[in-house]
Amino acid sequence: MMTEGGRAEPSPAGSAAPARVLLVTGMSGAGRSTALKTLEDMGYEAFDNLPLSLIPALIESIAADASAIAVGADLRTRGFAIESMLEPLDAVVGRTGRELKVLFIDCDDEPLQRRYTESRRPHPLAGDRPVTDGIRLERRVVSALRDRADLVIDTSDLSAAELKRLLTGHFALAIGGLRVFVTSFAYRHGIPRDADLIFDVRFLDNPHYVPELRQLTGRALAVAAHIERDPDLAPFLAGLWRLLEPLLPRYEQEGKTYLTIAIGCTGGRHRSVYVTERLAAQLGAAGLRVELAHRDLVQSALVAPGALTTAS
Repeated sequence: MMTEGGRAEPSPAGSAAPARVLLVTGMSGAGRSTALKTLEDMGYEAFDNLPLSLIPALIESIAADASAIAVGADLRTRGFAIESMLEPLDAVVGRTGRELKVLFIDCDDEPLQRRYTESRRPHPLAGDRPVTDGIRLERRVVSALRDRADLVIDTSDLSAAELKRLLTGHFALAIGGLRVFVTSFAYRHGIPRDADLIFDVRFLDNPHYVPELRQLTGRALAVAAHIERDPDLAPFLAGLWRLLEPLLPRYEQEGKTYLTIAIGCTGGRHRSVYVTERLAAQLGAAGLRVELAHRDLVQSALVAPGALTTAS
């Protein structure tokens, strides 16, 4: 259900998620500790950098009481290796009837290097060499674990709030069906890395070239009227819904709890904003829980679908 501000309201019929052990790993400096703290705030019992030999006994000892457990490990963890990590965890989750998921927190080399430089912390594998050497070596060490992950979150361009949104969407302990996050974006600023489905609306007539519309956004009535006059809009929206309507229940049947749909145009201000609002309204009307955002508006904020207003 869509609530004021575009936030998803918990479903009254929501049920508890399956008992889960979540292994949180990834590149050093990518945000694994922040992810663990967020999961702890969500109700997980979180443990970080314990020797891997202790983890199975720990999980078994609290299995009856903890609804969900998050275990943090990276290359600084004693015994770190994909085989020594996953084989004991697979065995213990089998004995306790739990579900094992692997979350890998990743980040591009350049922001990782910048974070180490700004914090003046040494990379654990760099030694007396440059940070970049440590990052490259670590990527080779963790590549197999990344391939095994159930979910990879790239934090290169993510804020802490966006990371929290993703973690809540994928790993919330109360579930009530599929949640859909719909966002507009500007192609000039890059494609959202967490998007599951991406649609390009740059074929629509661009209000940017109408002087009186240029400074408005896709939420303005005048811009909406301009875009609606494009003869290709209605067929596109109808075709988009024909595509999504059968897909969404199949995603849910396959166990997906969070789906991100991104709608892009050149500047992320007019066409993508309008189409995103229309799609979010249609998803909400179909009974889905929807979150809505406009990534590249100057004052980006969560908004309610269909809230077409005069320019602010």
